[in-house]
Amino acid sequence: MVRKEFVAEEVAKIMSGIDNIRNVAIIAHVHHGKTTLTDSLLAKAGIISKSVAGDALYTNYEAIEKDRRMTIKSANISLAFNYNAKDYIINLIDTPGHVDFGGHVTRSMRAVDGVVLVVDPVEGIMPQTETVLRQALQERAKPTLFVNKTDRLLNELRLTPEQTFERLVKLITDTNRLIARYVPEEFADKWMLSVENGSVCFGSAYKKWAMSTDIMQKYKVTFKDIFELTAKNDEQKLQEVAPIDEATLSMIIKHLPNPRQAQAYRIPHLWHGDLSTPEGKSMLEVDQSAPVNGIVFGITSDPHSGDVAIGRIFSGTVKKGVEVNVSGRNDKQKIQQVGIYMGPDRVLVDSIPAGNIAGLVGLKDVAIGDTISETVIEPFDQIKHYSQPVVTKAIEAKDTRDLMKLIEALRDLSKSDQTINVELNQETGEHLVSGMGELHLEVIETKIRDEYKIPITTSEPIVVYKETIDKGTKNIEGKSPNKHSRFYIDIAPLEPAIVELIENGTIKAGKPKGKQYVDTLIEAGMPRDEAKGVVDVAGSNILIDATHGVQYLNEVMELLIEGFEEAMKDGPLAREKCIGIKIYITDATIHEDPVHRGPAQIIPAMRRPIYAGLLIAGVSLLEPKQKFTINIPQEYMSEIITFVQGRRGQVIDIQQENEQVTIIAKMPVSEVIKNFSNEMRGLTSGKAIWYPEYAGYEKLPKDLQDKIVREIRTRKGQPPEPPKPDQFMD
Repeated sequence: MVRKEFVAEEVAKIMSGIDNIRNVAIIAHVHHGKTTLTDSLLAKAGIISKSVAGDALYTNYEAIEKDRRMTIKSANISLAFNYNAKDYIINLIDTPGHVDFGGHVTRSMRAVDGVVLVVDPVEGIMPQTETVLRQALQERAKPTLFVNKTDRLLNELRLTPEQTFERLVKLITDTNRLIARYVPEEFADKWMLSVENGSVCFGSAYKKWAMSTDIMQKYKVTFKDIFELTAKNDEQKLQEVAPIDEATLSMIIKHLPNPRQAQAYRIPHLWHGDLSTPEGKSMLEVDQSAPVNGIVFGITSDPHSGDVAIGRIFSGTVKKGVEVNVSGRNDKQKIQQVGIYMGPDRVLVDSIPAGNIAGLVGLKDVAIGDTISETVIEPFDQIKHYSQPVVTKAIEAKDTRDLMKLIEALRDLSKSDQTINVELNQETGEHLVSGMGELHLEVIETKIRDEYKIPITTSEPIVVYKETIDKGTKNIEGKSPNKHSRFYIDIAPLEPAIVELIENGTIKAGKPKGKQYVDTLIEAGMPRDEAKGVVDVAGSNILIDATHGVQYLNEVMELLIEGFEEAMKDGPLAREKCIGIKIYITDATIHEDPVHRGPAQIIPAMRRPIYAGLLIAGVSLLEPKQKFTINIPQEYMSEIITFVQGRRGQVIDIQQENEQVTIIAKMPVSEVIKNFSNEMRGLTSGKAIWYPEYAGYEKLPKDLQDKIVREIRTRKGQPPEPPKPDQFMD
């Protein structure tokens, strides 16, 4: 094994050659072979021995990843190669494939200019294949395709060479169909994949061989030769005539863009500042001598250095001592160290120029998605996550002396993974940790116990519900406790198109900024006078000032916003978060003396009428759903359909190929967090394979709502019976 410091030195020497840099992520559905493929590139770069590539799974360096043989977090590694007598750098990110860890994929897409999509041809295009490819294309990352485990078609399915070739052609066609659906219009023709142009490889990452047009020409090898060698199981000869490292490296270098090419079309998509300014031009041109501009897409915690921000640098050169602003805040912070990531290790270097990925030490209160800049610029678009936390567990330290350690551990974990949501339950003192699924929460628990050495107890999984309304109500009066100030509000459902814009990050939380914001709301269906009156966005809810000439309103507006946000965070029915609600302040009478309109008076005067109005309008619970792709032998089809329907599931589609059946079904999360796996395996003698994905929130059936509301309220230490509107009207 080569010393990483030596490799880092080699990388640092050639980092300024913009045309010879590639920023690439390996993406795929779970267990399709991303990390195995990554090993071959590491062996080519001299990080690991070729003999252990495929078994080493080098970028799965955390203990929990090794135990499960599954990528759980993105791993960054910078590699130097000599290709056709030129030195190249590949800043590589190996991403997770399991849906519970999809947030890591989303964040990595902001950092890269191209991806290698890995697909198992036996399983074909799976749910997460489509999800990760869609995310890549939405971030303007150009795709290439590696068809992995090709030998399975020959050895397991016993296909003839002709049938194997047909299967591969169909897979490429299916992938191109997906690309056509999600690709930006300007690249509709240019980004299609084909074997002929070299943007497709097929092979076996584990057995270390791969075919592409380049390999066929260089080694004078044909598809028939590969079939014969595979039939003989002659791995050594396969590796000689079709070396996987050469095939993959050639595909990446020839078909994925360098930063100069990519930033020309990615920057206008990711950054909505003025492109004609010096900052805009420097990012479009990848000017390494300009002021630093970049975005943080990852955060790791170092026991010695504290938080380390991992960022893509779009212009300038980061080095020790450079002072930067974070996300438009005009309070400069000094970068104390700069490093290159080599998987588990961060190796210090003197400087990292634009077009590369850097580890930065010294930035305080930095978060994923933050913009870093030497001058104050418009921040980059927020990184948009495509699913939400739907399962919660209460976590407590066994020993109260470990409470501060637990708080610190949860802070670290939620900083490095924005799809973790941590709240303190004021009534019980428990930490409520929400994640994408049971596996996500299981991994969090394991890290707290094993890495942070904190003994903890956890509750059974709890489903995260939300509260909403279908119709509105008008003229609800709220009085301050001292009765000196009165506020009048109307309540209405928020337009679904606007809810979607808030959830995907187009409309940002907090106070609205600029005309563009108002125009976006109008385009989504909000009347102009309402859009101009928006004063706050909290969750997927909006507060509108619809008053005219009310005295002292501006002086108490911040407190009214606080009351609105408290109500939206903690709805009246089951104390769950509210979604899709529009609150109008229509009129007010406010006491002239500031002494009588402090927080203790104004906040309740806003929160209480909102609660009353929601209850009058009729609050409904929304429950999270997941879409399941279930693969089973045909003989178990009727049992599985009955099983799905018995758990309030809805069968969306049934596909059959030979003796295998694929059932697509949508099911409530509450019905699959207990004994689902055991029952599914029991019904199919262990032959079922299934993949869940987030499918949004839908209304809970009316006949279940009362029971679920009472259960939630009891769990939260509230009276089981929900309050009546008049309890908030006195």
